[in-house]
Amino acid sequence: QVQLVESGGGLVQAGGSLKLSCVASGRTFSKYAMGWFRQAPGKEREFVATINWIGSATYYADSVKGRFTVSRDNAKNTVYLQMNSLKPEDTAVYYCSQGRDGATSASDKAYNYWGQGAQVTVSS
Repeated sequence: QVQLVESGGGLVQAGGSLKLSCVASGRTFSKYAMGWFRQAPGKEREFVATINWIGSATYYADSVKGRFTVSRDNAKNTVYLQMNSLKPEDTAVYYCSQGRDGATSASDKAYNYWGQGAQVTVSS
């Protein structure tokens, strides 16, 4: 059974940084793309970033491009989301997800496993 466990969320002031981690277990991590999504109160879940199976390709939502960086360490079964220059509008629950295959995708339909979420709150 696949499990994804996020950590690293918290409260930070605007302009600050946080790094989320997501450890995966249950199937061969290095075969699958990983994604990050977020959901703010009263809003639908939205795509944030994705990375392919080997880490050679990444893709970002326009709202985070240049501020967030997704990376992975296949030896540690872990994907990361480095978040810099955080804004109050980045406040949300952030979800790690594992893809159905190794390719990047911004569609949540391309992911079949999800973590429990990590709260990120950015104060102004």
